[in-house]
Amino acid sequence: MDVPRDQIASLLDLGLYDSAQMLSCFLLSSSTTNAETNSHLKADSYVLLGDSLYGEKEHKRAIYMYKQALNLCKIIPKQTMTSSRGSLSTSNRSSSPNSVNVSAINENEVKFKITLCHSALNDNRAALVEMEGIPSKARTLRMNLTLAKLYRYSRHSRAAISCYKECLRHCPYILEAITALAELGVAAKDILTLFPQTPSRSGRPPFDNFDSSRWLQRFVEAQCCIASNDYKGGLELFAEILQRFPSNVHILLEVAKVEAIIGKNDEAMMNFEKARSYDPYVIDYMDEYAMLLKTCSDSSKLNRLVHDLLSIDPTRPEVCVALSVLWERKDERRAMAYVDKCLRIDDRHIAGHIMKGNLFLSLGRPDNALASFRAAQELRPDLRSYQGLVRSYLSLAKTKEALHSAREAMKAMPQSAKALKLVGDVHASITTGREKAKKFYESALRLEPGFLGAALALAELHVVEGRNGEAVTLLERYLKDWADDSLHIKLAQVFAATNMLQEALSHFQAAMRINPQNETAKKGLERLEKQMKGVDPDAPEEDEDNEVEDAEGEQEEAELL
Repeated sequence: MDVPRDQIASLLDLGLYDSAQMLSCFLLSSSTTNAETNSHLKADSYVLLGDSLYGEKEHKRAIYMYKQALNLCKIIPKQTMTSSRGSLSTSNRSSSPNSVNVSAINENEVKFKITLCHSALNDNRAALVEMEGIPSKARTLRMNLTLAKLYRYSRHSRAAISCYKECLRHCPYILEAITALAELGVAAKDILTLFPQTPSRSGRPPFDNFDSSRWLQRFVEAQCCIASNDYKGGLELFAEILQRFPSNVHILLEVAKVEAIIGKNDEAMMNFEKARSYDPYVIDYMDEYAMLLKTCSDSSKLNRLVHDLLSIDPTRPEVCVALSVLWERKDERRAMAYVDKCLRIDDRHIAGHIMKGNLFLSLGRPDNALASFRAAQELRPDLRSYQGLVRSYLSLAKTKEALHSAREAMKAMPQSAKALKLVGDVHASITTGREKAKKFYESALRLEPGFLGAALALAELHVVEGRNGEAVTLLERYLKDWADDSLHIKLAQVFAATNMLQEALSHFQAAMRINPQNETAKKGLERLEKQMKGVDPDAPEEDEDNEVEDAEGEQEEAELL
């Protein structure tokens, strides 16, 4: 009895891959299929078996079957090949293996299936070779999008841009293509010109509702702003989109991620929680949320978040990073193991590289941290990768390189108070650079008056230069608006240095109430106890001079200030 081919196709359509696989083995081994005159039937049978194996995630076996099918195509007499090149489906597969009217397999579709298998095995080079064997005119929208990603993974940016543009010419709603083009440096106006304005051959309506439906244009502009580190402009555009789509989880997460990067922790926390209230099982950007919770010292929420993520999908890279964040304070090496697992799953996961760099710094390995922050920056430069590079270079006493990275951040983000502070931090590490550091910190506070990080850095500078009164006056201005443990710790340290021990004790205790796990506050209390007992604690180590010739950037800095 002959095996019904259309039944295999139906099983595949229903996702019953195990049954389809077993039935395909019967079909492939039947005498009718193996007849010399039925090579085209055998090729089609190999494709059916390959499809079932792909569905079962047996990708190497699937590749073998697909290649067997392609090899058979080379020896099939040309007269048996029909002109039809459509994809195999239930409708174009004959139910009888004896039929001589079975369409030849679509070789380009089979090559694309091989590409998908290689991609699933993280063999992007082999996938790219297979995709480049498909003529450009024969590529579908999905093929072009896959090829664009492969080119981007291989750092062939120009080719990737070309493929992403082709996707948007076909359909303007490929949002991942918009985001990718923005990250590859394409301007918003150039992306918008790609959108079709006239009906296509397929009869699709023109994109004539674009002016009345402004959200897509705003999405393009927002992504380009974020990619060019114009975080303020990007957030304003996303806010406009949220007015029309207030429960859009994707936009809420995009906003929350950017707010976390630029230090708007309260706003970021609110938007992450709002997104989770709409979709409790979302995993996208949850590693960013975990890092924010650690920054805010909210260990109970962090524990609950990680527990939830593990119950959803423990194989996602975001979950591995969240686990790394959870373990960082308890066991740094275990935290490193989780972040390594994340990068084995997806070596392009930016949060994984950032987390790994921070762990290396905690472990006292700035050389390794540099490699991680560089990897993150190559994927997509943002404030955190610049901050990591500067911290790593300063740990290695490479002040010149740190200054270069900080200036690069300032040029990339000229309206960012965080970038100005970064340059100030490098100057503050040099004895002769303190006056320059003061100017940068003051400029950062003029640009963003509520920037606590710059205020703390400027206060530290006042203390180093013996201006304790100015440091206290500056910091006390922030007490009304900030319930922050680091603010209370800095005030406590200044009061302790000026022998105002009772005031120091009050602020250390306030810091401990805000964050009971703060090690700096604990150690500060221990030192204070010695002082209150009349014991002089060890004096802080003086910063070593680390001067550097920076005349090349003097004029540039002056202009930016």
